[in-house]
Amino acid sequence: MMPERTPSVVVIGGTYVDMAIRCRQIPSAGQSAVGSALSYTPTGPGPNQAAQAALCGCQVHLISKVGGDVFAQMARKSLADFDVNIEHLFTSPAKNTGIVVTLVDALGENAVCTYSGANSALVPQDIQAAEQVISEADVCLIHGALPQEAIVAAIRCAQVHGVKVILNPARPMGPARPQGELPAEYFLADILIPNLYEAADITDQEAANIHTAKLIGSELVARGVRAAVITMGKRGCMVVDRNGADHIPAFGVELVDQAGRGDAFAGALAAYYAVKNDVREAVKFASAAGALACTKFGSIEALPTKDEIIQLLQKEDIDLLPGGR
Repeated sequence: MMPERTPSVVVIGGTYVDMAIRCRQIPSAGQSAVGSALSYTPTGPGPNQAAQAALCGCQVHLISKVGGDVFAQMARKSLADFDVNIEHLFTSPAKNTGIVVTLVDALGENAVCTYSGANSALVPQDIQAAEQVISEADVCLIHGALPQEAIVAAIRCAQVHGVKVILNPARPMGPARPQGELPAEYFLADILIPNLYEAADITDQEAANIHTAKLIGSELVARGVRAAVITMGKRGCMVVDRNGADHIPAFGVELVDQAGRGDAFAGALAAYYAVKNDVREAVKFASAAGALACTKFGSIEALPTKDEIIQLLQKEDIDLLPGGR
């Protein structure tokens, strides 16, 4: 049965412009390589996850920050093309918009250099300014590579208004990377979606295999999250909650570029979970989206539509509960 209204998702994540170059082999230090393709597009957890949720039929607001430069204009136009509401895409005039330089080889593997720019200037006051849209959302999807004070403010705001929270606890890279324990508020999330290495870092365990992922997920649930979804790339996902643990296999597709896999997964997960509180079915839907994003070159331009996701699920004979419009 279709929902009576369009599901609403608020995405809080970094905004970047990605200069992605495809080459036969990623050069080592001192080497050079000749590129064979170039894409120059807005990217980052914010735009990518917001666009994916919109492609899945949700009404989407993005809370993020850009600089006072031409890259900000590029990001705004791209998000508008995906029907993502950018009312709360704030500007830090003295900073540059974040930049990602990506090299992708013939096997679809990538090497990335990231400059955070205005993303490091997102503050709790920005979250407070967006409280109304958070309060009206079905799901608040948050990516952790932002200032922790802003993330904590977002989780608290969603909690006050009874909004479901999906959090990727990824930490910012580089010298500004926070050390030590994550804030206690992170474990109030309805769904925590770390990859295996992030999950191992949080719980101070070794990221070895599927069995390890189950143990790590159990510890995260014991700390307070309702469900831990540990992503393991080609090895699929481990879903752990108080009802048990289940391994969700990955979809077999021909890999072209894995740059968009994680964001497609997160955006589709939020879209499904905005309609129905079934984390395992949501993960199956999200896994299909992540797989499809690997079959094209690029990130935001590689995101699949809802119909494409459903087609892959039907091809694999997986039952699907419909969501979105």
